Amino acid sequence: MNFNTISLSLSDGIARLTLNRPEKLNSFTGEMHAELRTALDHVQADRTARVLVLSGAGRAFCAGQDLADPDMAKVDGKMPDIGNMVEANYKPLILRLQNLRVPTLAAVNGIAAGAGASLALACDLVVATKSASFLQAFSKIGLIPDTGGTWFLPQRVGMARAMGLALLADKLPAEKAAAWGLIWACVEDAEFATTIEGLATQLAAAPTKALVRTRQAMHAAPSHTLEQQLSLEGSFMRELGWSADYAEGVAAFMEKRAPLFTGA
Repeated sequence: MNFNTISLSLSDGIARLTLNRPEKLNSFTGEMHAELRTALDHVQADRTARVLVLSGAGRAFCAGQDLADPDMAKVDGKMPDIGNMVEANYKPLILRLQNLRVPTLAAVNGIAAGAGASLALACDLVVATKSASFLQAFSKIGLIPDTGGTWFLPQRVGMARAMGLALLADKLPAEKAAAWGLIWACVEDAEFATTIEGLATQLAAAPTKALVRTRQAMHAAPSHTLEQQLSLEGSFMRELGWSADYAEGVAAFMEKRAPLFTGA
């Protein structure tokens, strides 16, 4: 598929989606949002995809919204309705990621600011280079964290740290982000590509449906009682217990061999 602001490739079960506006630190535009929706819908429909790796071209992951984008221009002398932009662009983007039928891995190679930080946090696993950082810059321009930021941050690092990040808009180094539990791991820059490839390969060979049901169960837990969560676990276990991947996993265990999961 041909795109102007992103790139998408798929091989060996690994879908690689790259934000590709390096000269603008991969900041969001209306065109990029439209292309991301198309790309994610393609991954959702392609049954050969087993994992999505989301990255940024150049020296940044994503710097958030491009304030020079025509969508941000004044209309008849008035500021645009950015609430509509959130509803039309950012909400569908995050919901597509959260509901994708494959696990997602954010490869953060540089600054992840504003909506760019939230985009990374919407993925199942986030791995960053030691030189990368995360920034909630909204308070510096009179806005609140969006793109799910007010949902992701308190759940990952607790209310006190979430409020500090949002109100003070201080840059959070990737190493501290990992120590706080905001992301899965921070690795040396020289080891980053190898680490991402290894994780992507591991996830592509895993029981896809089980990984996605795990995501769904984890996300449901905060709004459930323990009894409700136990029931949800039971329903997912029932479904997965009848899957081909579970049968293969048990057979491989009994035969003392590596399983060959198909995602079914």
